[in-house]
Amino acid sequence: MQAGRQPIRPDWLLAAAGLAGLAAAVAVRPSDAAAAATQDWSPFVLVAGLLLIGLVADEDGIFAAAGARLATATHNGWLLFAGSVLLVGVVTATLNLDTSVAFLTPVLVHTARSRGEGEPAFLYGCLLLSNAGSLLLPGSNLTNLIVLGHLKLTGAEFAARMWLPWLGAVLVTGAVVAVGERRSLRPVAAEPGELSRPVLGIGLAAIVAATVLVVVTRSAALPVFAVGVLAAGVRMGRGDRVTFGRIWRVLGVPVLAGLFGAAVALGTLGRAWSGPAELLSHLSGWATAAFAAAATVAVNNLPAASMLAARTPGHPLELLIGLNLGPNLCVTGSLAWLLWLRSARDAGARPSLARASRLGGLAVPLSIAVAVAALAVTGGA
Repeated sequence: MQAGRQPIRPDWLLAAAGLAGLAAAVAVRPSDAAAAATQDWSPFVLVAGLLLIGLVADEDGIFAAAGARLATATHNGWLLFAGSVLLVGVVTATLNLDTSVAFLTPVLVHTARSRGEGEPAFLYGCLLLSNAGSLLLPGSNLTNLIVLGHLKLTGAEFAARMWLPWLGAVLVTGAVVAVGERRSLRPVAAEPGELSRPVLGIGLAAIVAATVLVVVTRSAALPVFAVGVLAAGVRMGRGDRVTFGRIWRVLGVPVLAGLFGAAVALGTLGRAWSGPAELLSHLSGWATAAFAAAATVAVNNLPAASMLAARTPGHPLELLIGLNLGPNLCVTGSLAWLLWLRSARDAGARPSLARASRLGGLAVPLSIAVAVAALAVTGGA
């Protein structure tokens, strides 16, 4: 390597690969590529809007204040972790799992440190619980929106079917992390610092608006994106730390572009080749969830969702369970892993991919089994 030459960053490699796949799909099967893009664009727009809202809420101190109040709520490490499970579950459900890992990871790490707790349970719990907690609302995970194009459900209708699977997945995943990292939940040895006071202004208003839009509408992408742009624009106009550079970093534009390109490319493949649809048509709901989980490890959950839902799947909600919970197996499973790694390192933590995958390897089969069983109770699709 020549002196002074910088290595190519992985996010730009992903962008190049994804956009190359997109270009190939458009060149070879333009009509199928257009159909795939129509199915896939709204989830990416929605997550961009939710990340912008999360950025503004973070600047308003909402997440830090929640973490500080969590730290003062109990002197018991297990109860503190239970509170973090609730916090991650709520933020993931309302603001998307990517927002959760991007902004709650440093909050929970600092919460653990401020109380003298070991941080592993909170560090790994934020990642695994964000994936597990993304089953409740359409906007909680991009894969939900990709698959739900076939079901035409409102957010409330989707939640009515998925609340019990969501609850089961969160509880099982939380239990696995707590037991696996029980040594870090030792008695508190330090006193918490002074409580921070959040600014209850545009960030909170944007969160409420986005939640309402996701729950009551069938296509919330553009309205939520508009709310995010407006909120970020107001904060930029005030001369705050919300800058174009920080927005670019929070959105992870190269990664989003690469994943969108890969999703459209595989969605085109799923339309041009009947193999995936025929395979799914022969699988039970349980097998569909297991196959989808394996697919997330192979190609990431967003491209996998685009390919497997290119044609109407026989068990769409079981498919979602596998697509949402499967990423806890490996770093290749979802965008949330990359955002989590960046946020954890920014907070001074030293996350281990192998350790996270070991916990995920225990949590995924158990949480999928519980979620699929719970889906039978709520009526499925």
